[in-house]
Amino acid sequence: MIKTTQSITYQQTLEYLFSRLPMFSRIGPAAFKKDLTNIQRLCEFLDHPEKKFKSIHVAGTNGKGSVSHMLAAILQTAGYKCGLCTSPHLKDFRERIRMDGNMCSHDFIVDFTQRIKPVIDEIEPSFFEITVAMAFEYFAELKCDIAVIETGLGGRFDSTNIIVPELSVITNIGWDHVDLLGDSLEKIAYEKAGIIKPGVPVVIGEIRPETVPIFEQAATESNSLMSIASEKRHAISWNWEKVTRRPAVHELVVEIAEQRKTDHQVYRLDLPGIYQTKNLVTVLEICTQLQRLDWNIEDADIKKGLEAVKKLTHLHGRWDVVQQDPLVILDVAHNEDGIKILMEQVEITGHEHLHIVFGIVKDKELEKILSLFPKLADYYFTQANIPRALDAHLLKQAAELFQLRGEVYPDVNIAINAALNKASANDLILVCGSVFLVGEVEVVG
Repeated sequence: MIKTTQSITYQQTLEYLFSRLPMFSRIGPAAFKKDLTNIQRLCEFLDHPEKKFKSIHVAGTNGKGSVSHMLAAILQTAGYKCGLCTSPHLKDFRERIRMDGNMCSHDFIVDFTQRIKPVIDEIEPSFFEITVAMAFEYFAELKCDIAVIETGLGGRFDSTNIIVPELSVITNIGWDHVDLLGDSLEKIAYEKAGIIKPGVPVVIGEIRPETVPIFEQAATESNSLMSIASEKRHAISWNWEKVTRRPAVHELVVEIAEQRKTDHQVYRLDLPGIYQTKNLVTVLEICTQLQRLDWNIEDADIKKGLEAVKKLTHLHGRWDVVQQDPLVILDVAHNEDGIKILMEQVEITGHEHLHIVFGIVKDKELEKILSLFPKLADYYFTQANIPRALDAHLLKQAAELFQLRGEVYPDVNIAINAALNKASANDLILVCGSVFLVGEVEVVG
């Protein structure tokens, strides 16, 4: 990339990106554009970086972030120079663009933004469109062997959907963003299936009766080999094991049975959420398909990578234990399916009393989500510092209709401190409901 000579700082660049460009995370649907014109124009200006590296494209309602990070950890362990593009970020904008687990540099972001400004002025792209183009340019410039690219929203009109990957992945279909993707599972599946490319194999993580015909039709029309991960393998047992070399940390140990094989395999994950068992099944099928495409991934690489996902790719916010006595857990679950499985894990996690710090954004199906929460808990209603956040007072009013009782707090850290002051050593404090809420949590303990 040609370096600019302008003395623009990284902080000034971020302020420009955050203030100048429409952000879905802040303003919601108004920032989403149902066409690929802008990303195509940006990549044309950049001499098509999306064509200069190999990729794996990951979509889905839930689990796509975890699957992307797990896959990147495995590819890194196998010796590949691996890019990773995910969204949104929790703390640092640069979390969205990584190479071998390392965030992209401040200088790259400054130089890229200065270079692309003429096109920004010309087409007025969204924040996400710029960050996707930025990631593509970074991976091309650093000549990565392969990049794992997570979609932002949907699939068909997602800005990432101009790549032609080695493999397409759809983790699952659930209820989220119905105002943009459709008011039925079939419509949502159709949007996600939009990432299936001609002749490119596709892995489907989980299926529902409503979604199978949608995926089968898309794969047939694209002449794409489709494999369904949940039909190839399943978890037959799991348990937590305390890791003595890392105090207060638990590994998830999962025993996997594979179709037409008598020997079971045991995998250890440093991601302790029980929902990771489903993501693990998806990742294992992805690896099988990559091996068939002649990517050199050994079984030992898979096991070693899965044991160190947090270390290798710095994934956080997934059943993230940040304090003991009382147990404080952060989780970015924010839609009906995500909250449902999160509550299942709460039920099997030992505790005396439950405290839930909860905030959510406006465009979720609030009633369906609130119906999943336990009544026998203390609630601390709060909101992230973004315009899209649902006012905590309105959240409390809605929650009271479901007999969920608690108080309102102006921000998540004040809410957590209130919970810590009230909780005993054997209690559980859960912070959930929004990626942006979790991102604002300061160090606990």
